[in-house]
Amino acid sequence: MCPLIFFGHLAYFEIVTEYGLEVLSISELMMNEQIRDKEVRVLGENGEQLGIMSSQEALAMAKEAGLDLIKIAPKAAPPVVRIVDYGKYRYEQLRKEKDAKKKQKITEVKEIRLSPNIDSNDLNTKANQARKFVTKGDKVKVTLRFRGREMAHVQTGKEIIDSFVEKLADCASVDKAAKMEGRSLVVILCKKRDN
Repeated sequence: MCPLIFFGHLAYFEIVTEYGLEVLSISELMMNEQIRDKEVRVLGENGEQLGIMSSQEALAMAKEAGLDLIKIAPKAAPPVVRIVDYGKYRYEQLRKEKDAKKKQKITEVKEIRLSPNIDSNDLNTKANQARKFVTKGDKVKVTLRFRGREMAHVQTGKEIIDSFVEKLADCASVDKAAKMEGRSLVVILCKKRDN
C-alpha cells in the first residue's frame, strides 16, 4: 500500500517510479480513520446493505475483512460508506472516468479567413475547405477582415459572407449570425442537423 500524504483537506498518493517520485491527486474521498461520523450507512463488498452503525463498528468490520472503509456519499443522511479494497475501487473509478472521456466528442472551431477583394475561385476553394471541416463535425468561424479604406465597403463584405454561407447551405447552418467584431465581420457555421 502506498503512503498517504495530507496537504490541507486533500489526500495525495506518493508512488515511487523508476524515474523518481510521482505524486497523484485523488478525489476528496475519506477513508478508514478519517471517517469520524457518529452513524453511517454501511454497504458491503458486493453492494449489499449492512445497516446503520457507528463508524468505529464499520471500520472494525472492514479491518476484519482485510479491506478499507470509504465514504462514498458524504452528504447523505446518514453518510454512506462502503467496505471495499481501495486499490481496486480507485482503479475502477479511473477506468470509468477514462471511458467517459473517450465517449465525449470534442468540437473544434476552425477558422477560415476571407478578404473583401477575394476572387470567386478563391471563395470556392475556401468554401470547399469549410465543407470538409463542417462534415467532420467541427464548427467553422468565417472571418472577413477589413483593412484601412476597406472599412468604407462593409456592405460588400456582407454580400461576400452571404454568398459563402449559400455555398455551404446544403451541409451547414448558421450557428451565430454575421456580426462586426472590431474591423472583422464574423459568422460561425455548424453542421446542419437532420430533422
